[in-house]
Amino acid sequence: MTTYKIALNFEDGVTRFIDCKDNETVADAAYRQKINVPIDCRDGACGACKSSCESGVFDMGNNYIDDALTQEELEQGFVLTCQMRPKSDCVVGIPASSAVCKTTQSSLTTTIKSVRLASDSTIALTLVGDDINKLTFLPGQYANLQVPGSDAHRAYSFSSMPQDGEVSFLIRNVPGGLMSGYLTGSAKQGDTIVMNGPKGSFYLRDIVRPVMMLAGGTGLAPFTAMLDKVVAAGSSPFPIHLIYGVNNDTDLVDVEKLEAAAKALPNFSYALVVVDANSAQPKKGYVTNHIEDGQLHAGEVDIYLCGPPPMVEAVNQYLRDKGVKPASFHYEKFAASA
Repeated sequence: MTTYKIALNFEDGVTRFIDCKDNETVADAAYRQKINVPIDCRDGACGACKSSCESGVFDMGNNYIDDALTQEELEQGFVLTCQMRPKSDCVVGIPASSAVCKTTQSSLTTTIKSVRLASDSTIALTLVGDDINKLTFLPGQYANLQVPGSDAHRAYSFSSMPQDGEVSFLIRNVPGGLMSGYLTGSAKQGDTIVMNGPKGSFYLRDIVRPVMMLAGGTGLAPFTAMLDKVVAAGSSPFPIHLIYGVNNDTDLVDVEKLEAAAKALPNFSYALVVVDANSAQPKKGYVTNHIEDGQLHAGEVDIYLCGPPPMVEAVNQYLRDKGVKPASFHYEKFAASA
């Protein structure tokens, strides 16, 4: 008997992971672990448990009726969790909030291992904790970190997968920012930070076609976590190209991680783009100035973008102007909090 990890993504952005045996349904596994996913008949007749499988391999059998799930819906990725039996790790989108399903995001108490200015604009934070090795998230997701000494939380993407009891973040250094002020001021090794998560629908799906990654500033963070995952898998069956854009040369961080990934993955390449006309980098301007037509594969490409809202809008406009509709386009906008 094989057990798989199933990520349940709820409407409110909360993600919970369950273990599911290959001979049980996802709904039964969820209930066994006290998560009440929507369900009524359990017989594949009502469609109340209809969800979407966003990643992974599964068996739906044939013990359900067309009124509950049509063949067209199945081909579009919809499933009935009362009939779905996994054949690999899977990601399932649940059309209900975590509160309705009587579950909550996990909360971990961590301590600061290191905090440093990676550049004038970026803070590198590494947290450690006894439960971090048990922490499961999809590469690209984020956590809410509570600002010590306050009830406020700030959302940051994981920049690494859990390893040796630690996990990392890249945090924009915002003048006057609550978290930025703490991290650049009074923060020290051993301080406690409460982490809630994981959350978010921005994560790496199964790689089934060429991938383009577009990062702006600290929007690089989810991509280094994604690359951690791909490197751990050993390879990518399709090319992955990342374009990392910043304002100034001094804003470039974690380039050594990109170089290490390029050495480990023959199908991975990256480009550094700097807005400053006086940059030492050969590629100047904006990310959209350095997207090559061949990298879009006439639309047969999955695009992932993480950056500030103007960058997201610029890429959308670029694709419209090119007349290219990618097979999928996943993006996450971020803006500074005061």
